[in-house]
Amino acid sequence: MVLDADTPVVVVGGTGPYGVAQMAGMRAAGTKIVAGVAPGRGGTAVDGIAMFDTVAEAVAARGASAAAIYTPPAGVRDAIVECAEAGIGFAVVAAEFVPLHDTLYALARAREKNMWVVGPNTLGFAIPGKIFVGSIPPEFTRAGPVALFGRSGTLTATTARLLTARGIGQSLVAHIGGDTLCGRNPHEYLEVAAAHVATEVIVFLGEIGGTKEYAMLGTIRALDKPVVTMVVGRHAPRGRRMGHAGALIEGARGSAEVKIDALRDAGAHIAPDVLSIPRYVKELLDGRARRYA
Repeated sequence: MVLDADTPVVVVGGTGPYGVAQMAGMRAAGTKIVAGVAPGRGGTAVDGIAMFDTVAEAVAARGASAAAIYTPPAGVRDAIVECAEAGIGFAVVAAEFVPLHDTLYALARAREKNMWVVGPNTLGFAIPGKIFVGSIPPEFTRAGPVALFGRSGTLTATTARLLTARGIGQSLVAHIGGDTLCGRNPHEYLEVAAAHVATEVIVFLGEIGGTKEYAMLGTIRALDKPVVTMVVGRHAPRGRRMGHAGALIEGARGSAEVKIDALRDAGAHIAPDVLSIPRYVKELLDGRARRYA
C-alpha cells in the first residue's frame, strides 16, 4: 500500500503508558491516528482517540488502513492476524521476543492478505515529512532522496541522524525488525526503494548471521540506482550470538567478510563504518563517487 500524510492509522494495544506515549509522539509528528483498539475499552477514549473493541470495528468506523501494534509478545500473533483479516494493508509491530511459531503463523497469514509487516521488534517506519508509524525520532530525519533500511534499530536511527546532520534527506526510513523472523526481508525493501521514483540512493545496513543479504544480490546487479551497504560484525567470533536473534555466524556465508565480498561483487558500494555513510551518499548524489571497496 502507499503511505502518506493522509493514511489513517489505528493503534492496537496502546493503552499502557508506553503505548500512550508512542501514540502522542506519532500524532505530534503528523501521523493521522484515527482510532485505538483494546478489548473491553470500546466506546471510551484514550488521549482523545476513540477506542474500539476490535480492529474490524475501527476499520469500519474510521477507515483505518495502517496499524501500529503495541501488544505484549504473547498477543502479537492475534493482533497481526486480526489486522490482516480486517483489511489493514500495513502494520508495525513493536514487541520483541515474539514466540517463533506465533510469528511464523501470523506472518504467513499477513502475506496471504497482502499486508506488509514491519517487525516484530522494530522502531518502526517513516516517510519523513509525511508519516511516522512507530518510534523513529522525527528530529533524526528530513525529507529527501535516500531510502534507508536495516536490521538494527539503533544503527538505522543513528544513520538517519547522521545523514540529516549533513543535510541529506530520506525518502523512507525503516527498521525491518530484530527478531529471528521479520515481516518483510531486505530484498523486498530493496525492490520497493528501486521502484520509488523519489529515491535516488539506497542505504542498507546489514549484519552477520543468516543469508538475507544474498537474496538482494540479483536486484542490486540490475539496479540503475546506487546502493551503499554496511555489514556490522566483522570481528564477531564464530558460533557466538551477537545481539539480534538472527545474528549468529553459522558457516562462512554468515560472516561479515563473505557477505561484504558478495555485495561488492554485485555492485554495491561498501561503507566500512556508519560514520562514512553520509560522505559516500553525498558523493553519489553529487555524481562524483568512485567505486568504494
